[in-house]
Parts: sequence; structure tokens; C-alpha cells
Amino acid sequence: MDERNMGRYDFDSGYAQAGLTLNQYISRTFGWMFLGLMVTFLLAAALAETGLVVYFFGNPYIPMVLLIAEVAVVLIMSVGILKRPVGVTRMLFTVYSILNGIVFSVYFVAYGVADLVVIFGLTALFFGAFALYGRFTQTDLSKLGPFLIGGLIFLLIAGLLTMFLDLTAMERIICMVGIVVFLCFTAYDTQKIKANYSYFYGDEVMLQKASIYSALQLYLDFINLFLYLLRFLGRGRSSR
Repeated sequence: MDERNMGRYDFDSGYAQAGLTLNQYISRTFGWMFLGLMVTFLLAAALAETGLVVYFFGNPYIPMVLLIAEVAVVLIMSVGILKRPVGVTRMLFTVYSILNGIVFSVYFVAYGVADLVVIFGLTALFFGAFALYGRFTQTDLSKLGPFLIGGLIFLLIAGLLTMFLDLTAMERIICMVGIVVFLCFTAYDTQKIKANYSYFYGDEVMLQKASIYSALQLYLDFINLFLYLLRFLGRGRSSR
């Protein structure tokens, strides 16, 4: 059976239809991102509410296994996307959302639900504003590439140093850098959706693959923005 007709959902079955608009393509991409977020947050809430989170994190090795699995899924999605069937790309995105849901269940234990709802709302507000900017700006945001890579390197080094040094005094600075970096990534990745649409228009399979991969990038932008806002504004239950 031709790959174009396999595993097709009504949600994204019209990528190659005549007259597919840019807004429709962007809507499908953000729709996938939204579905991934819902899987993550609903699963996290369910695990925390039922107490099953204890079974996942009672073993000290499981968090490391989850981290390795998440990195592996992202790498697999990033490599060989041209040859991979669309259904497999969708499956990998769903698997990553589930893995992240297990990880996020810890936050539903450490923080109050009201705090998480407020931070989620703020994240959605900031994310939406920068996504709209990326959608409508005429400025070439690809020039932000070096800045964004530099920001990621800074955050990575800071994260590693916190494992060995007390960087509490720099916590707010690190969080502010993280917030700025992932807000800029949101605009940057939204603009890339427009580039994908122009480049792959007429190729149903590649449009679908690029859409799912873009959804993953936006999903990661949202998740990281949420985490840095949570660290910057949130208060753990232990501090009350």
C-alpha cells in the first residue's frame, strides 16, 4: 500500500489537497503540539493523583532511564526523517509526550495544582504572543540562530554546574535567560513552519513529516518555557 494512504487521520489527511493554505498548515502543526501537551499534562496529573508516580520514581535508576529514552526519541526523530514513514514519526512524537508525562508527574507532587495552572496560563500567553510574532513578522529570524545556540550552551553549562556547585544566587538570572531563549525559539520555530510549507508544498508525505517535527520543536519550546517560568515564579509545597 502506498505510504500516502497508510495510517491517515482526518485531523491531517488533507496536507496535499489543492489550495491548502498556510494558515491551515500552521493550524495542523499547532494542533499536534497541543495534543502532545495534553497527553503530557493529563498523564502527569493522573499519575500524581493516583499515587503511581511513586512506582516510577521510587527506583533511583528510573529517572535516568527516562532521560535517556527521551533523548533517544528526539535524536531518532531528528535523524532519517526523509526515509521514515509518517506513521512512525507520529508514533515517536506520541511516545515522547508519554515519557515526558511520566517525568512531569513529579511537578504535580512538588507544586500545588493552582500554581501549575497559573504558570501554564502564563506560558500559554507568552508562547502565543511570540508564536504570533513569528507567524506575521517580515523579519528574517534565522539570524537569531547563533544567539539561540549560545543561549542553549549557557543553559546546558549552568545546568551541569548546578549538579556540583551551589548556584542559588544565580537561579533567577539562569531562569530569565531560559525564558528569553525559549520565547525567541518559539518565534523562530513558528517562522520555520512557513518555510517548510513553501519548500514542501505539494508533497503530502514531507508536509506531514515536517509538520510533526515542527510540532515537536514547538512542544519543546513550550515545555522548557513552562519549566523556567515555574522555577522563576513557582513555590514548592515544601516552602509554604
